[in-house]
Amino acid sequence: MNVGNVGLNVGIFAAFVLATLVVVYRVSRTNRTASDYYAAGRSFTGAQNGIAISGDYLSAASFLGIAGAIAVNGYDGFLYSIGFLVAWLVALLLVAELLRNTGRFTMGDVLSFRMRQRPVRAAAATSTLVVSFFYLIAQMAGAGGLIALLLQIPNSDRLGQSIVIGVVGIVMVIYVLVGGMKGTTYVQIIKAALLIAGAFVMTFWVLGEYGLNFSALLGAAVDASPKGEALLAPGLQYTNKADFLSLGLALVLGTAGLPHILMRFYTVPTAKEARKSVVWAIWLIGIFYLFTLVLGYGAAALVGPEAIAAAPGGVNSAAPLLAFELGGEILLGIISAIAFATILAVVAGLTITASASFAHDVYANVIRRGRPDPVREVRVARTTALVIGVVAIGGGILANGQNVAFLVALAFAVAASANLPTILYSLFWRRFNTTGALWSIYGGLAVCLLLIVFSPAVSGAKNAMIPGADFAFFPLSNPGIVSIPVSFLLGAIGTYVGRREPFDSEKYAEMEVRSLTGAGAEKATVRH
Repeated sequence: MNVGNVGLNVGIFAAFVLATLVVVYRVSRTNRTASDYYAAGRSFTGAQNGIAISGDYLSAASFLGIAGAIAVNGYDGFLYSIGFLVAWLVALLLVAELLRNTGRFTMGDVLSFRMRQRPVRAAAATSTLVVSFFYLIAQMAGAGGLIALLLQIPNSDRLGQSIVIGVVGIVMVIYVLVGGMKGTTYVQIIKAALLIAGAFVMTFWVLGEYGLNFSALLGAAVDASPKGEALLAPGLQYTNKADFLSLGLALVLGTAGLPHILMRFYTVPTAKEARKSVVWAIWLIGIFYLFTLVLGYGAAALVGPEAIAAAPGGVNSAAPLLAFELGGEILLGIISAIAFATILAVVAGLTITASASFAHDVYANVIRRGRPDPVREVRVARTTALVIGVVAIGGGILANGQNVAFLVALAFAVAASANLPTILYSLFWRRFNTTGALWSIYGGLAVCLLLIVFSPAVSGAKNAMIPGADFAFFPLSNPGIVSIPVSFLLGAIGTYVGRREPFDSEKYAEMEVRSLTGAGAEKATVRH
């Protein structure tokens, strides 16, 4: 199925990439210190950071994956929207403010505050890199499917789609190398505004086709789908209730453990602004997810599930195909450029988080034992960004064709298993120690990865990552329901095993006061 005009699509794409590169370059000229590169000098307001957080969070999964999941599986697809949104309450109430007060640049700063620095920082960096890798794969797969649709590269041409994924990876690395966190934040603010505006226009256009009557739209979606009324009820995609519960748990608890979201809290000057930025993010993300409901059912009604499944990019093509159906080549080009911007901005945020974690936690504090040369540290971060780009391209090629929302849900499961228990224990449990932190991070990570490898997500199912192979013995596609409680349990057991470790009551008291009041927290860098 060929849609749109290739020349027009490429033109709109190129214009967007050039415009954002100019912004990134202009902003990057103020990057002088490690704080500038990692945390944008803590110079953003709560509102600016909230818009950037929504830009970071509304990924290819939100726009392409959820719209496609709703178009094909109806109610079950909307679970992603609910889970992704509710998760922000965990981040707001338990994590955002305390994290901003306690850390400097990375999650490792918080976890190692009152523990043995080197082993805990190494563990934090490991989990950050793994979560970022899973999330990156999802974005790259989305980019491959989207551009394959626009450049009319068929699903059978794997080489062509792989080259496209490679180009996306190269552009993303340029963003990070040139702009640092400040440049990346501005790209995310621009992209969030474009994405929400584009989704708003399409939502009202779709509703306008049905006289602004949502019930009429649902009726048309039911008529167009071979699944009929089942499109409006749960159980189309998740016939296994345990799988449904596992996915919900991973989505709700995953956000508060996502390293690239946690790192955004360091770009504001105070904890109050961190809290305000989460409130802004919740409003923007909530409104956008209401739009996805209309876009998903609109794609089912106007494009049809069969046409979506047959298109290059599969279910991830639902939103661009709907744009083509509504506004022809021009709207397709604009919406696809916005979707591409979405992918680039999120991928840039992930890359800078992963490279900062390696440079700040592993290089500066493990290898250099807390005495790094700041200029060299930033150089290490940039080199790491290059390596991450290459790895992401390889992973994206392997996962090409998978539903992006599903891949992101795996990243959420890893984040909720490896990071969240350790963060909560560090902030709220007085006796928590280094052994507990290491058991929780490495144990949660290992259990989660093991269950993913031996799940129907990788082999044994008709839409598995490795078609034709079958070595799955774990019955659930998402391991959250097992791996998250196991990680909490391992943290508790590890703490009792390591109870002979000396307990530094002064350090705990300092962390508690600092996390709750902000006394002694990292300040914004002020220049005159």
